Amino acid sequence: MTRKEDMAALRADTKVHYNCAQAVVVPFAQDMGLTREQAYDMALNFGGGMGCGATCGAMIGAMIALGGLGQPQEKRLELIRRFCTENGAIDCAALLKAAHDRGEERKPHCDRVVRQCVEFVCRETGLE
Repeated sequence: MTRKEDMAALRADTKVHYNCAQAVVVPFAQDMGLTREQAYDMALNFGGGMGCGATCGAMIGAMIALGGLGQPQEKRLELIRRFCTENGAIDCAALLKAAHDRGEERKPHCDRVVRQCVEFVCRETGLE
């Protein structure tokens, strides 16, 4: 299973809730020397913009994965630039409001953003 397929399976799991940060971090757990459970726990408090609508959990998950995979800090700036270009903001509350204003439901919106972040980490690390 590719990391993108893994992420899609996590987001589709109805038995366990994987927040946006967890759905980005968990597929890279083994590559970072972590168990899936450790990665799940590490990203637990970052969903929903840290639970208060702040920085998007998917983007935080991508930053955790990039750091855990030994990528330089410059990748963070590229992630922020691309994320803002593609989504117009980096904070969860603004992203969800814009999705709502477009008539996009929350879960499909978040799934799309999570996919973008996993694709960014895959592209930047050469992992698929």
